[in-house]
Amino acid sequence: MAGMLLTLKPTVRIAVTVTFLRLRLPAAASRPLPADTILVRLQACTVPFYRYLYWSVGHQYVWWMRNSMSDASLDSVLRDSAVSIWVLYHAGEPAGFFELDVRALPTVNLSYFGLLPHATGRGWGSRLLDAAIEAAGTLGGQTLTVNTCTADHHRALPGYLRAGFEPVRTVREVWDVPTGLGLPIPDHLRL
Repeated sequence: MAGMLLTLKPTVRIAVTVTFLRLRLPAAASRPLPADTILVRLQACTVPFYRYLYWSVGHQYVWWMRNSMSDASLDSVLRDSAVSIWVLYHAGEPAGFFELDVRALPTVNLSYFGLLPHATGRGWGSRLLDAAIEAAGTLGGQTLTVNTCTADHHRALPGYLRAGFEPVRTVREVWDVPTGLGLPIPDHLRL
């Protein structure tokens, strides 16, 4: 590559097992959201607010891919009309979010899903997942896909299975996570 300067950033190499899952829609009727909560589909999500949600939910689970994107690239994703961001609010503050991608209709992808740390352990995850399933159906989906990995919360995979998702395949992936993101990397994932 004559004339090109490659800048290599320090990374940590980790290995995860990724499980890809699928759910046929419509699913069973969802349970109501917890008291004092409201689910809002954002009309437009700014890059800083998305980064706040993504970091708050995912930093302890090594969510790195969107954090490594430039603001312009992330803004392009957020402005895509096929991508929608839904935020769970409790007492006026964000408590969780999910992202739905309808670019492959009639399949909808649940790209990101989770609760902020202060909202975990309250039983809200399964109700938010019910809301995501229902939202996917309202967007014209016949199938909802999601993937989770061994870096995610230990209740993620069991929660998807309880909601009716079926495993499609499992693969082992090796990721080079940029150390500059400041993510805590659990020892059991390091290579």
